[in-house]
Amino acid sequence: MLNETSTIVSWRARPRSFVALMGLYESNHIRLSWLTGNLGAIEGHHRSEVLGDCELLLSIDERSVYTTTLNLTYLLPERQGFSSKHEQSDIASALAYPDMRVRVYHDARLVEALEWASNHEHGALRAIRSQAERELDQRWARNMMLNKWLEYCVERGHRFSPATRIHG
Repeated sequence: MLNETSTIVSWRARPRSFVALMGLYESNHIRLSWLTGNLGAIEGHHRSEVLGDCELLLSIDERSVYTTTLNLTYLLPERQGFSSKHEQSDIASALAYPDMRVRVYHDARLVEALEWASNHEHGALRAIRSQAERELDQRWARNMMLNKWLEYCVERGHRFSPATRIHG
């Protein structure tokens, strides 16, 4: 299996530059593909459940020939004793974090985190957001978060497939 760590790069990009950001988008594409398989084929709403981790939800919001926009989020328990197997009413009461809106650029094989939850109750997430002042810095913060989170989700065993699709 080929991954970004074995890819030979013929240029060096300055950290936090636009060129390096595009490299991060490429890495996001690779990692999201680990979760979904063929990004161009996944449809609808999906739920991945892994023992010892929060439920991971993916929903396709928009699709065109060249792009797909999706939402990716964890369902975090809001109250003590919250079960990993939810009824529909329990899903509405769970906290959705980081609640990321993501765009897949199929032809370029890039994935960009467009936005994440605008209001963060967790102090570390508020700090990251407050430190990102310029647009490029904001994009770096969102996409580094997505990149590391995708890697974490794969390591935990999350996957999306036709079997994880939520019907209804």
